[in-house]
Amino acid sequence: MRIVQGGTVSKLLADVKIPRMFRAEQRFPRESITPSDIPAKIHAELSREPFNGKIMPGMNIAITAGSRGVANVAIITRAICDFVRSRGAIPFVVPAMGSHGGATAEGQLEVLAGYGITSESMGCEIRSSMEVVHLGISDTGQNVYIDRNAYESDGIIVSCRLKPHNAFRGKYESGPCKMLAVGLGKQKGAEQVHGAGMGHIAENIPSIAKVIIDKAPVLFALPCIENAYDETCRIEAIDAQDIMTREPELLRFAFSQMPEIIAGECDVLIVDETGKNYSGTGVDPNITGTFSTQYASGGVKVQRTCFLRLSESSHGNALGVGLADVITRRFYEAIDPEKMYPNCITSTVLASARIPCVVATDKEAVQMCLRTCAGIDHERPRVIRIPNSLHIGHIMMSEAYYDDVIAGKWPGLLAESEPEELVFADGSLVTPIM
Repeated sequence: MRIVQGGTVSKLLADVKIPRMFRAEQRFPRESITPSDIPAKIHAELSREPFNGKIMPGMNIAITAGSRGVANVAIITRAICDFVRSRGAIPFVVPAMGSHGGATAEGQLEVLAGYGITSESMGCEIRSSMEVVHLGISDTGQNVYIDRNAYESDGIIVSCRLKPHNAFRGKYESGPCKMLAVGLGKQKGAEQVHGAGMGHIAENIPSIAKVIIDKAPVLFALPCIENAYDETCRIEAIDAQDIMTREPELLRFAFSQMPEIIAGECDVLIVDETGKNYSGTGVDPNITGTFSTQYASGGVKVQRTCFLRLSESSHGNALGVGLADVITRRFYEAIDPEKMYPNCITSTVLASARIPCVVATDKEAVQMCLRTCAGIDHERPRVIRIPNSLHIGHIMMSEAYYDDVIAGKWPGLLAESEPEELVFADGSLVTPIM
């Protein structure tokens, strides 16, 4: 695709005025565990029974590590490895990320390295393979697979984040059950979970997880939950036999910790950066309102959305790009289909990988969104800018919101500056949000 700056598209957008914007703070509840306290928290949690007694000297223990940008994931994973070693057992890390990393063993190692999880930093092996073992058939008729290295270990510790999913709703969303069924299932297992369509994933995940808990050496899960500031706020060990009952309870707590765009509505949403380190679909639709399926809803009500750049730690996997209306040339050129399409093939959801309109610069991306909005006040458009969908404590809002924010219309939303013009250098947005 040839993207021309200064051509017809640029001329059509040249006179579109971008509104002045001001900085705003969004305040949410902030219960958290400091990174320095995480190792002690994990040690205390795992020192309780029955967890402590399940790890015996000489055992080979598999510890899962996923592809999401989990807060403090390297600290958490290292602390689990250290506890296992303290019990005289031998830990090793298993990439548990379905088809991510281009559905290759090498690609999954690359993803983990991007989060600081390497054999050197963990002090143990990372056994990365796409080879799986077939465990049987679930009660929903799905073949059940598990990573061979994990299956052949003496015990599996399911380390993961627990949070609402970005494409469906159910008693079990993103958490231990999904880590077992999709993450440890590798590409073949993930394909089984998604193969019947997103309308059935909420039932397939627990049905497959039950088989894995019954037939594989799962010891316990250690999910973490994050607050609205992408900070670790809870870490709780769950015995393997309690996962099916405890996970739904923790999911309700995770929902209560989710951030939001407090104003609730906008005409245009600007997302500075998207990527797999922020959400499986680049942005979390629970925040941005840009869902790829009909099986989940929520987030801000928005008419047009633009993505300005793809994070380096995504390694070219731009899954979620299809949730935008407009992207920049810089974003487009960072896409690696070999890393992105395996996710689509496995999940059967193609909408997330469709390429939206591509323009030359950040400025033109914002202008195209504004120009194509229907039924809005073009003299006072409502524009919100976020750095990404994980960190929305500080955002920018257009002048149309200013008086209402100053008047306290939205509790927890405070103005931090007066409206000012956004600054673009050669079309790139350079005004900092903070």
